[in-house]
Amino acid sequence: MFTENANRIFNRSIEDYHRWDDVDHPIENPYEPGTIDHLLYHKNWIDTVQWHLEDIIRDPAIDPVEALRIKRRIDKSNQDRTDMVEYIDSYLLDKYRDVRPAADARLNTETPAWAIDRLSILALKIYHMARETERTDVDEAHREACRRKLEVLLTQQKDLSRAIEELIEDIEAGRKYMKTYKQMKMYNDPSLNPVLYGQKK
Repeated sequence: MFTENANRIFNRSIEDYHRWDDVDHPIENPYEPGTIDHLLYHKNWIDTVQWHLEDIIRDPAIDPVEALRIKRRIDKSNQDRTDMVEYIDSYLLDKYRDVRPAADARLNTETPAWAIDRLSILALKIYHMARETERTDVDEAHREACRRKLEVLLTQQKDLSRAIEELIEDIEAGRKYMKTYKQMKMYNDPSLNPVLYGQKK
């Protein structure tokens, strides 16, 4: 199953990152370039690094100059994340290019890759919530509350995985079809962000 493989790769990426727990550690993708596994690992690595950048920038004692540097790094990471989603969708579009949609085929509310994006983030939530249930520096009430939250996240992962499998099956069978749009991050574009293009006046 696609999502079983995806979740396994996401977990490997997360575990690999936490061997160093360093936002500056270079990615060492173990999968063959050009494969869906390579794309999924790269996608989750970006998500994992950004998760920790978001943690760092929320430190109340952070130096404002450093915070601005990290904020701009997060902006770039968001663009990289969007690019990876589009690469995954392109892979799937090519894989199913010979499928002829049925006359009554419907368009889904989101592409498979955007659902996979949510699955990647969910893997991160599960990893970190599981760590919260193991903390020894908090009381049992905290651990129990986190165990209940973890149960909800695991149920969400199961449901989202099933929904993605059903979407892929529908695309394979021609019951639904894919349509992609190049995402435009307006805040990164000097011609679309009024603060940036205003500086040219």
